[in-house]
Amino acid sequence: MSETKPPIIWLNVMIFTLTFLVAAIGAPVYAYLVGFDWQQGLMLLAAFTYCGMSITAGYHRLWSHKAYEANAVVRFIFAIGGAFALQNSILHWSSDHRIHHRHVDNNDVDPYSAKRGFFYSHIGWMLREYQSHRYTDYSNCRDLQKDKIVMWQHKYYVPLAIVTNFGIPLLFGLWHGDVWGALLLVGVVRLVLSHHTTFFINSLAHIWGEQPYTDKNTARDNGFLAFLTFGEGYHNYHHIFENDYRNGIRWWQFDPTKWLIRTCAWLGLASNLRTCPEDKIEKAKATMMLKRIQNRLNQGPDQSAMLHRVEAEYEVLIQKISEYYATKKQMLEARKKELREQYENLEFVQHYQEVKAKLEQQRRSWKLLTSQYA
Repeated sequence: MSETKPPIIWLNVMIFTLTFLVAAIGAPVYAYLVGFDWQQGLMLLAAFTYCGMSITAGYHRLWSHKAYEANAVVRFIFAIGGAFALQNSILHWSSDHRIHHRHVDNNDVDPYSAKRGFFYSHIGWMLREYQSHRYTDYSNCRDLQKDKIVMWQHKYYVPLAIVTNFGIPLLFGLWHGDVWGALLLVGVVRLVLSHHTTFFINSLAHIWGEQPYTDKNTARDNGFLAFLTFGEGYHNYHHIFENDYRNGIRWWQFDPTKWLIRTCAWLGLASNLRTCPEDKIEKAKATMMLKRIQNRLNQGPDQSAMLHRVEAEYEVLIQKISEYYATKKQMLEARKKELREQYENLEFVQHYQEVKAKLEQQRRSWKLLTSQYA
């Protein structure tokens, strides 16, 4: 006897289907017959960016993960942008996302479990009432229910979504002189791009990419997806260090959401930016490398000697990492508290330099030893 499928959510089916068809067929036909100019293209990019970063910097890192704090002006701007992105209210989005992180890959609980396939995790989970109770139970977001802007947006989400999705393109079209072109490009095309690039994080970012920090879930790091999603593509890092305001932790990794949050902090609009301790990041990466090597060597004959060597080098590396970051912390505390007698103590400074040099040497040794398995 086949399992009965949950009822179809026809409103979502119609919205996703009609907007996609209009964007895929209507916009190209209009471009051929009438044409779009650079101003319309620039407005499309601006609206897409506003929607995208309202989700990444607002819905995701600010409200879902409390990775930083923002003042009321920034929160209001993100709340309007989230309605413009048409991805449900802050409260509901954050509740779903917290469930996802707590029960990632659990097909029975994770709202968009990647283990149920690409289509389901990308969009299918929104087309049927798989977990209708989620629209009434927000017990995992009691903290957000204390935020007046969150609750205001939740209460008036539908009118806000209608006003922004029709009003912003319409106002631009009236100013520009091409209302239909604005409704197509800034309205529908922008919405479809915003939807599916965001949905890629639930689907592709759990299927396509590398796992440098953990393999305890399906999340992947993917630089190309980071480019499409304002930095959210470094998803393997995010799932192990979810409260870090950064997803791309290296200076060269494309993460404009991180840059926006940092800029807001410089301007006094954001504070308490949370980051994961560097030693935990380095240890997680080394541990994942060790696990990968163990899996490969255990499958080959006569690899016990090499495996023993790798494991020994790993233990030394972890020890050196702990020693270095503990010493570094002492240095920073001494500087912060202006303990000049300790900070300027020659022996203390020399000890720090020696510990640092030993770690660098061990890093090189580890990299050389494991390079063939990278």
